[in-house]
Amino acid sequence: MVSADPVRPPLLQDQLPETRRVVPIDNLKGVLVAWIIAGHAVLGYAAIGGWPYHEVSEATLPPQLELVLAALLGPTALFVIGAFFFLSGLFAPGNIARHGPSDFLRQRLFRLGLPWLLFTLLIWPLLMWFAYRSAGRPIPIWQAWQARQPFLDSGPLWFVQILLYVSVFHALWSWRGYGGELQPRAINLVLTAACIAAASFAVRLWFPARSQQVLDLHVWQWPQCVGLYVLGVLAADKGWAERIPPHLGRRCGIAVLGTIVVALAIMAATGVANLSRDDIPFLGGWHWQALTLDVVEATLVVAGSVWLLALAQRWLTHRDIRLTRWARGAYAAYLLQAPVLIGLEIAERSLPWPAVIKAVTVATLAVVGSFAFGRLLVGRMRLGHTS
Repeated sequence: MVSADPVRPPLLQDQLPETRRVVPIDNLKGVLVAWIIAGHAVLGYAAIGGWPYHEVSEATLPPQLELVLAALLGPTALFVIGAFFFLSGLFAPGNIARHGPSDFLRQRLFRLGLPWLLFTLLIWPLLMWFAYRSAGRPIPIWQAWQARQPFLDSGPLWFVQILLYVSVFHALWSWRGYGGELQPRAINLVLTAACIAAASFAVRLWFPARSQQVLDLHVWQWPQCVGLYVLGVLAADKGWAERIPPHLGRRCGIAVLGTIVVALAIMAATGVANLSRDDIPFLGGWHWQALTLDVVEATLVVAGSVWLLALAQRWLTHRDIRLTRWARGAYAAYLLQAPVLIGLEIAERSLPWPAVIKAVTVATLAVVGSFAFGRLLVGRMRLGHTS
């Protein structure tokens, strides 16, 4: 059980009009977005998929290397998105209290709903149309929009859609005056992980992991996303945004590392050698492997999110103005990664390089390019707001 600290430490923050910025969290978001962009670049050349360029990729990573990358990098894929929901939940109650449910809802619709709608109806179909044409497989523009699987795919903005739904529900809940009921004296992370694991197992009986639904809803990932958002809301008044209790951060770190070791041992014991072929029993259904994955994922997403925040509060406290500006453009960089990645992958298509070199090159250039354009976009929006 974790209780709130009686004395809150001073915030590591910059004060902006009507906005509280916590430097470690801004920096953490920047690191996580960079990690996602680099991961998408690699997945574009992986047989397992995960980034739609693999549908038309001209080169593929060796299966052995893909397995090694999955062992080293794969665990983070199970909790990075959940960490964003956790961070969003941490600040949502304060935003609702400061602006009111109606303004909070309006801000969410503009910040989340509008980009998702543009990507779904226009930007993402156009990008995939260009990708197919570059591969010598021209398709009609309407087919890139209508015939994509899943229908109305929004690319990397699928989680923005889910966060919008969760935020709308939270605003309506607060509007009815129920917000004060979600303030427990202590938080049990083990119980939280157990609830997420049980809900994931139940949901994946009908919607296995990596399954596709209309609007790319990722229903199989909802227990994780909703659970971490609620965890953030519950922890909002515990001072966790400024300081995770040190003993809690250490225990979560131990839980993450121990879970990864156990997961790798299970993979080795069950003979998983090809992720695109051997992982089917883990994705859902009445299989012990599916339950194992659900428990591993729930443990990683709960302990990992708290641990990452604790690490950021210790190591990502740098207040350098340039670094802060880049970090604050993380959301814009996330939105812009799709055209940057697809553009780089198309540009490298004709180069006679192995998939490994292409993946590393695209990852490096995409991270730099996405954040550069993101910083430029945020700067222009702020200039327009103040002029």
